[in-house]
Amino acid sequence: MTDRRTLVLASASPARLGLLRQAGLDPRVVVSGVDEDALTAATPGELALALAEAKAGAVAAGLTDGELVVGCDSVLELDGLALGKPADEAEALARWASMRGRAGVLRTGHCVIDTANGRRASATASTTVRFGTPDDAEVAAYVATGEPLHVAGAFTLDGRSAPFIEGVDGDPGNVIGLSLPLLRTLLAEVDVRITDLWA
Repeated sequence: MTDRRTLVLASASPARLGLLRQAGLDPRVVVSGVDEDALTAATPGELALALAEAKAGAVAAGLTDGELVVGCDSVLELDGLALGKPADEAEALARWASMRGRAGVLRTGHCVIDTANGRRASATASTTVRFGTPDDAEVAAYVATGEPLHVAGAFTLDGRSAPFIEGVDGDPGNVIGLSLPLLRTLLAEVDVRITDLWA
């Protein structure tokens, strides 16, 4: 049996790490240090992809043992704008005031780089999120927890705001931070089976 390849997650997101572990993977985490505010793109989907590629590339550049790197980044597209992490509580409150009762599209860029040969594959997954109508007191209580300040779009599907999400159309894992079906496809593009990475 060949030695199992090392998977490196170029993200500090505990949600992404949790998704990978639940799927039988045990990645090493290396945070990229990429300045997310320095990148721009024409559309939210292109921005998510550019951020994912930048993060994966930055981490891959510092590795030498043939690791497989996966980088991801998410933004919520609402009214044509790319909404990342809110800057402060006031922005999180305003974000929820504009989102409730509506739908947005969570776009997550994914990039896989095989540092053994430089091959890479990347794509963006998109999932529609239908927001409920929490009242002002519920939103204020949620924002006061601090959770929405650490996540794209100021909400999570797997945290305290889950009761405020009416449903999703598409891959729910993508909303949490990483689309496992897309990751499997991208790994296949660089000739790696996801089952070969199972811990």
